[in-house]
Amino acid sequence: MLLSGINQSTVKVTLRNPLDHNDLIDYYIIPNDTKLAQDWIQALTILLQSGNLLEKNFCFMGFPKTARTLPYLCDQVNQAIATINAFFPDYQIEEYFTPENTVATDYAENGPNHGLLNKLHNHFERLQGTVWNLSDYYKRADYETKYAIRELNTICHEMENLILSQRKLVNDPYWVRPSQITTFLNTTRYDLIDEHRQGFIINGYDRKFGGVYMHWTQIGKTLFEVFRDENAPELTDTVCEAITELQYYSGEFDIEWANDVVLGGENSWHNEEQERFKRWLKSNGRDPQDSKLSLGYLAIGQVDLQRSFETTEYQKIWDILSNHLDIYSIEIDGIKNIFDYCWSDSNYKQMQIDIMKPGYDYSSRG
Repeated sequence: MLLSGINQSTVKVTLRNPLDHNDLIDYYIIPNDTKLAQDWIQALTILLQSGNLLEKNFCFMGFPKTARTLPYLCDQVNQAIATINAFFPDYQIEEYFTPENTVATDYAENGPNHGLLNKLHNHFERLQGTVWNLSDYYKRADYETKYAIRELNTICHEMENLILSQRKLVNDPYWVRPSQITTFLNTTRYDLIDEHRQGFIINGYDRKFGGVYMHWTQIGKTLFEVFRDENAPELTDTVCEAITELQYYSGEFDIEWANDVVLGGENSWHNEEQERFKRWLKSNGRDPQDSKLSLGYLAIGQVDLQRSFETTEYQKIWDILSNHLDIYSIEIDGIKNIFDYCWSDSNYKQMQIDIMKPGYDYSSRG
């Protein structure tokens, strides 16, 4: 349910063209009428007041037309690997990434090379650890190496999304899955309460065009990811070690810019998959209605598509967004923060490292 009434807070996001900084557009988010949405607005307002930097090199995902091309992403991850290998005599990453080996076969028509990308993500998990149990490697790493470890995760997901979107653009354009991952550096996280978790039961795994969802603020696989990616294995102690239920919320948020995938809708494959997932949970002693298992996405709002883009047609909106894949500012009730920097700036990497140094120092103390 969306908020109503003259006192509601609307979130205004201004995007700009990364190749032409004078080319700006606005879109507007209407928060839901829930406790979680209200708490999210408060947390986001605090973030805007604090001046925290946005994570711009892991923001717009699944857009097939972007300046962050696959050759660019491969170059970035190879640079991160070189940094890691130079720092750790006891941990070496042997994989080297190219536009040819990151896809199954053909760049345009086939999907990601999951075997290779899974190796990349496994390196990240070993080197980083978890939120509550950082690895010894991460604690030992210097500033630049900590940043490089983080890049393994962000670029891995970005490459996978880019390859999938470019394949879909060729084979089935309706099912291109663009999204926006709006995260900040050094974000304050807050404990989820039982009332917040009811959103998992209400929304489940529904994703709606223009829907706004709470960003997943921690490392680790979900039950659904294990079910889907690992062919519904038995939930042994070893498998469960990698699974984490969501514990926190923040002012961060994700936006679904893809067409609807909802339970009970026209997508029979989604309905069937959800039924298989529920049967798998029950066979492993899990209750699909247990909100503490974090089964789904926490909906917190909806983009007002007509007001923002003067259309609700997905293709027209994608065309507009594809030329403006850089967040310039976010504003709530007159509180505004401008993010006047871009991932393509020559000093962007060092700027991020500098702002993350306090967190890096804290983690190094163990």
